[in-house]
Amino acid sequence: MTLPTLQHSRLRAAAAITAMFVAATLSGCSKGPDTAGAPKVAAKAAGPVVTIKTNKGSVDVELYPDKAPQSVKNFLDYVDAGHYDGTIFHRVIKDFMIQGGGFTPDGQQKPTKPPVKNEANNGLKNTRGTLAMARTAVVDSATSQFFINHADNAFLDFKNETPQGFGYCVFGKVIAGMDVVDAIATAEKGPKTPGVFQDRPKDDVIIESIKRKG
Repeated sequence: MTLPTLQHSRLRAAAAITAMFVAATLSGCSKGPDTAGAPKVAAKAAGPVVTIKTNKGSVDVELYPDKAPQSVKNFLDYVDAGHYDGTIFHRVIKDFMIQGGGFTPDGQQKPTKPPVKNEANNGLKNTRGTLAMARTAVVDSATSQFFINHADNAFLDFKNETPQGFGYCVFGKVIAGMDVVDAIATAEKGPKTPGVFQDRPKDDVIIESIKRKG
């Protein structure tokens, strides 16, 4: 699954989305940090909550089935099937996002179900701490991979119903454990490699499990 190519300047952060040919690849980003948008711990979540347990700590995410019903159902189907257990955050970019849910530590991509319809036109924005579906340049191509925004990424939001403007569907938000997201996003990276693992952490960040909470 791909996200757009980003330039190393806040002034170019809104540059046009560029299709990438390698599944699950992302390019560099240098948007400045925005700690003001850090999510707060909710007293009681309105939607279902899942816990993403990693070897770096746990993150609780509230899902929004009222805003993105197909995306939430798709994600929870993978959760209930144990698909994410033992996968990694294979792409981490400080002040941009962390992406995972598709690869095992040995670099193998897990098989997926058919893609889900893109619900980016739901009014939700790719702000810091939100959970969104990763995809290729094809609008309706998201399967199992997801990302957590590490900053406000307005250029990923829905603009219009064109392939270039459709954006990336937000379907949840971190309500606890954003410090763990910060630690993953700033993890030391290994040697640069071409393609999907060019921003892979030096030490694997393993998703031990994702489970419904409560």
